[in-house]
Amino acid sequence: MGGHDRSESPVTLLRNTHQVFVSSTYADLQEERGRVIQTLMEMDCIPAGMELFPAVDEEQFEFIKKVIDDCDYYLLIIGGRYGSTTEEGVSYTEEEFDYAVNKGLKVIAFLHQDPDSIPAGKTDKCSGQVFSDTRIGCFAAISCS
Repeated sequence: MGGHDRSESPVTLLRNTHQVFVSSTYADLQEERGRVIQTLMEMDCIPAGMELFPAVDEEQFEFIKKVIDDCDYYLLIIGGRYGSTTEEGVSYTEEEFDYAVNKGLKVIAFLHQDPDSIPAGKTDKCSGQVFSDTRIGCFAAISCS
């Protein structure tokens, strides 16, 4: 991936272009998502993600699954929040991840290097630790295995 020869035909460019679904919690990771999306575009990839559909519910999730189906990669960014949950208590981000894995998509996961340094307003902290005491820790462990 990367820059391309401007003399290549549009058909060749499309064959070499990858669509990447960018998944994360939203409000706490807007800056990080922006950087990832910018980098993907610089690599001639087509980013797809919740910017297209910020409200999440079961009906929206059906649409999200169709978008994931059209992607080549699923890129997950995990910060300090588990995210909005379904009636079953599973975050929509984790549902997206599970769906992508079950579809056989290639998954790339970015986890915060030092989750305990994340500002408290951007975490689901419990007992002062982000990953070890919350559902986000379980999700982080699953996504990296």
